[in-house]
Amino acid sequence: MVTMSEQRPWDLEREILDLIADKWAMLIVNCLGRGTMRFTQLEAEVAGISHKMLAQTLRGLERNGIVERYAHATVPPRVDYTLTPPGRELLEVAIQICSWTRRNREDIERARIAFELARS
Repeated sequence: MVTMSEQRPWDLEREILDLIADKWAMLIVNCLGRGTMRFTQLEAEVAGISHKMLAQTLRGLERNGIVERYAHATVPPRVDYTLTPPGRELLEVAIQICSWTRRNREDIERARIAFELARS
């Protein structure tokens, strides 16, 4: 395993971008922007995500300090997830990207139509 000190800076940046550019990660961050949630709540909120993909994505977000996981010693076990300070900062960026999408949706649609017409 390569340590962070052995990685080239752009390798780590690419790895982080791969994580946060993932559609599931953004949807999870967006959900957690509303507050702490249990695994089952996230599973219900993130339409179309499988149990396995949710667990895998949460693990990656936790590993990279975007999400914190709190396991409660109860029966049945209870696990809560919440955004860390960097996670809340990422949420702000995600909100800006969504706003940009809404503002530019019509222009993008027109560009797609023009592109397809020019190619046919």
